Amino acid sequence: MFILLGGFLSTCAQIPMGYSTKSKKAIKLFEKGRNAPADFANDVTGKPNYKEGIRILKQAVSKDPRFWEAQLLLGEFYEYSMNYPEAIHQYELALKLNPFHSSSGATFCYLANLNLALGNYSETIKYCNIFLKNPKASNRLSPQVYLMKRSAEFAAHAIANPVDFEPINLGPEINTSRPEYYPALTVDGQTLLFTRLLEIKNVDFKEQEDFFVSNKNKFGNWSTSIPMPRNINTSNNEGAPTLSADGRSLVFVACSDQTGYYGSNREGRGSCDLFFAKKIGDQWLGPINLPGYVNSGNWESQPSLSADGKTLYFVRGRKGDRSNNSDIYVSELQKNGMWGPARALPDYINTPNTEESVHIHPDGRTLYFASKGHPGMGGSDLYVTRKDINGKWSIPENLGYPINTKYDENSLMVSAEGDIAYFASDRKGGFGDLDIYSFVLPKKARAIRTLYFDGFVYDKQSKEPLAGKFELFDVSSGERIIESEADKKTGTFMVPLPLDRNYVISVSHEGYHPYSLNFDLSNNKATDSYHVDIPMSKPILTSKTQEDSIDEHIFENVFFDLNKFTLRKESRIELNLFAEYLKKNISIKIELGGHTDSRGNETANIELSQNRAATVYRYLIEKGVSSDRMTYKGYGSSNPIFSEQQINNLKTPLEKKEAHQKNRRTVWRETL
Repeated sequence: MFILLGGFLSTCAQIPMGYSTKSKKAIKLFEKGRNAPADFANDVTGKPNYKEGIRILKQAVSKDPRFWEAQLLLGEFYEYSMNYPEAIHQYELALKLNPFHSSSGATFCYLANLNLALGNYSETIKYCNIFLKNPKASNRLSPQVYLMKRSAEFAAHAIANPVDFEPINLGPEINTSRPEYYPALTVDGQTLLFTRLLEIKNVDFKEQEDFFVSNKNKFGNWSTSIPMPRNINTSNNEGAPTLSADGRSLVFVACSDQTGYYGSNREGRGSCDLFFAKKIGDQWLGPINLPGYVNSGNWESQPSLSADGKTLYFVRGRKGDRSNNSDIYVSELQKNGMWGPARALPDYINTPNTEESVHIHPDGRTLYFASKGHPGMGGSDLYVTRKDINGKWSIPENLGYPINTKYDENSLMVSAEGDIAYFASDRKGGFGDLDIYSFVLPKKARAIRTLYFDGFVYDKQSKEPLAGKFELFDVSSGERIIESEADKKTGTFMVPLPLDRNYVISVSHEGYHPYSLNFDLSNNKATDSYHVDIPMSKPILTSKTQEDSIDEHIFENVFFDLNKFTLRKESRIELNLFAEYLKKNISIKIELGGHTDSRGNETANIELSQNRAATVYRYLIEKGVSSDRMTYKGYGSSNPIFSEQQINNLKTPLEKKEAHQKNRRTVWRETL
């Protein structure tokens, strides 16, 4: 149901001082009924008692059925009681008794809104048109009426053109008789974190939100969910979690109690703030109030962390009015570890109504969210917008019917591969209240398929784990798109890889030689994720065994055209990083080497490999590396990784081609 701009106009304001009835008993009952919701409000919650108001107003109507003011107020009370069919009946009856009682057109606006909530789209359009044709129609309500008409027209078309939608309940391991919602998933799809609303007797509202986590077993089934540790789950509310790609960084919302207390060792700035926790090994540290400029005196909630952990999307509501108007904001992580000033997304995404439930896909370009301010089915609908290469977001697209219905939809998140979506619903056939479901997302709504590579960073000699730093670059643009770090205790890592790019991956750790990788996924043909273990070696001066430290290191991202020795521009990323490494470690001396495959004339191969090594040598000098620390040599085809016999034994032409490419390489090794 739409929240009308500025809230519903009070129907009572439309009623003149003089009543249409002459029945004193009817008037007395009307005035008593008008005040009844406040006079008989709940002593604990202060919630208005519309039921009592309805009871008394019915008595007033029985005294004079033509008492249209009482009929109109009955409609309002039924509306606030969420008895929409009866509210429509009463509003229509009031109009029949006095067609001219609403000079501003407010009653027609109410009728359009109620019919939209019930999915009566033709009726919605009818009442919208009556309102819009009224020259005295309320300017305050007009924008919402236009939106309701567009929504009804969209909904009628969407129902006639449904998308495929077959939701599957995640089962009793995840769902219970209590509400479960706001799912979050790691990029490998193996860990699910979500919010559960628990019944708690010793809290103010007898309910409290906590996090639960489930992992997939070897058969691909979800394990029975268990609560997060008590330093994360507290006696206060925690909800709407978001995980980094590797599942080791957590951002969530925590709210204070009525006194402003956030719980032990927690401090907040508003009624609800975002908090951050880090997992080291098997232990969650923190949480702490999110450092920087995200949290404010307003209400911050529903965060979504980008795969690289450097961009945070979240929802901010107005203080005291968070349910009627909230917008999507974004903040960037600064080099000092603080989150920068938050900025709102463009006003063609944010509307005067509610935007919520934001989710940034691991591809970094596709954003899903829920909104009541865009044309939709009538409630809160799910939408997708995409960011282009210039950083501009597209016009939001509705995910369609029956994904969206006349009811509220939210809590959507999408798997890294882009084809499976998860959401919360209280549809029939569940385990009680809100349950978490999965479904296959229509192709037009899918994000860029994202794989990942994971593994273990370790000291090559001791085999001890290392907290290696990962930097992921786009080869074509040179843009650094991801910066991550392996677990400090275990050395394990997980880095997302959207399919449409060619990547340079640099791994570094203080006191170790750098390690480079290349993943060319620009052809979108990759089918599986990658597991790569990263052995890091120390320089000669700090290495216990010189033999280990002088191994050959391949420049995985240094490229030359066929039979040429001019550096391709994409080679600059790795060489620039390597130059910075050498300038920081001035005691290191290296030999640059060029290698070819065995095809062609060996004299020519030696010359070509020599020229390629020399090209890299000159480039590093240009970047500030002293020439007296470097030598270079061309080896031709004398030192292949794959022998001709090994290549000939390979089964496919593609395998043979890749083996020849491995032999054609530019390398470096440390020298004494």
